[in-house]
Amino acid sequence: MATITRKIATEEDLLAMPRDGHRYELVDGEIRVSPTGNRHGEVMAVLSALLVNFVKPRRLGHVISGDAGFRLPDKNVRCPDVSFVAAGRFPDDKVPDDFGDLAPDLAVEVLSPHDRPRHVLDKVGEYLESGVRLIWVIDPRHGRAVVYRSLSDVRELGADDSLDGEDVIPGFRCALRDVLS
Repeated sequence: MATITRKIATEEDLLAMPRDGHRYELVDGEIRVSPTGNRHGEVMAVLSALLVNFVKPRRLGHVISGDAGFRLPDKNVRCPDVSFVAAGRFPDDKVPDDFGDLAPDLAVEVLSPHDRPRHVLDKVGEYLESGVRLIWVIDPRHGRAVVYRSLSDVRELGADDSLDGEDVIPGFRCALRDVLS
């Protein structure tokens, strides 16, 4: 009987992935691809701009786009669509050139039509286990978002509700409708 062996993917394999409009992550030794679309990109860009315009002048930390990755304690490299790391958490408060060796304080996932619900929930669980303090999962197609502080502290927001930075980005609030428009 023949044995099939599978090569375990590494961070170097992840870094070698093409810049083809897909998002790649290293999960349990496999490269996972998540095709995105223009709507996904627009929501990411709008939310990133709102966060940067709030965070930068107040020197609260760093807003990071979805093509950056975080090396989590389980050795997976996850790439939230938008993330925030509070000031002082990176060594010397400088964003590293490669993957960060920490979990962000805020992780945002913008759902695309091809996302598998199980993979999204796995990612939320992994973020929480890694110490992410606040997670926003935004669903542009249905005009809603889900906010996670823990697996038992979960709130669903409609388009007329607001994304709130709570104690992670104090004072930040924006209407979900503004992010989705």
